[in-house]
Amino acid sequence: MKRLVWFYRISSVSLFTLGFIVLIGGQGFRVNLTPSEPLGLWRIVKPDRAILAGDRVFICPPDTDKMHKARARGYLRFGLCRGWVAPLIKTVVATSGQMIEIDDDVRVDGHSLPHSRVAPVDGQGREMVQYDGGVVPPGMVFLHSEFPGSFDSRYFGPLPMDGILGLAQEVWTYAP
Repeated sequence: MKRLVWFYRISSVSLFTLGFIVLIGGQGFRVNLTPSEPLGLWRIVKPDRAILAGDRVFICPPDTDKMHKARARGYLRFGLCRGWVAPLIKTVVATSGQMIEIDDDVRVDGHSLPHSRVAPVDGQGREMVQYDGGVVPPGMVFLHSEFPGSFDSRYFGPLPMDGILGLAQEVWTYAP
């Protein structure tokens, strides 16, 4: 009988937790467990204007070979975007028509981007291939995160704006 009671308790807690996750997910809330932005609870907010440089956004990466490789290496988490990856939280640092130059760090229209050193290898010693740079094409954005070790446009290049889910708003976060 005790086993049955424990089974019901565990099932109830599991169902409640799942229901809660579905409820807050439907309201645009997301939990960030990645090292690219502060850990914690975030909300996707629909913008009432065009996306601009400086905006922090949730964006679904395109379903490409480069993103499949990134997922296999563990740079991207499992999620509900195409290719079964989680949306990225990144800051838009350049939009259509802006010039990106990459050497040891990133320059946008000739201005160095803080905290943009390009890593030659990842944390496991695997080679990181950097984006070549160039003009951001129409309908695309160049993304960046100041957190060390972030996987962003330094490595995969600009992403399509139509993948943007909305602005990323911190609700409750912790940055060690």
